[in-house]
Amino acid sequence: MPTNAGVAVATGTAAGAIIAAPLVLSAAGFTAGSVAGGSAAAFIQSVFYGGSVASGSAFALVQSAGTAGIGAAGNAAIGGITAGISGGLAALGNYMFVCLQTHEILWR
Repeated sequence: MPTNAGVAVATGTAAGAIIAAPLVLSAAGFTAGSVAGGSAAAFIQSVFYGGSVASGSAFALVQSAGTAGIGAAGNAAIGGITAGISGGLAALGNYMFVCLQTHEILWR
């Protein structure tokens, strides 16, 4: 896989993650008002937090993102992390492809 394809994969995945993040939060039950009753978020809140969510906890941060929106900094973090992971995986795939091709040539 050429290097440009790895960049395209990383960029496309990052853009997809930024677009999907609010939809995933909403689907999990983190709404603009609060946690939706009967949702996966409500289940996690009741099982792990017992109705009392500690300030600064992961659940509180996700709940805040669901209520107020993700914002520019959140989108930058989501895009950067996703691009880094997908770009790294694309580079690894490229490296493995080259190694396999080299191995095949050497052992003919």
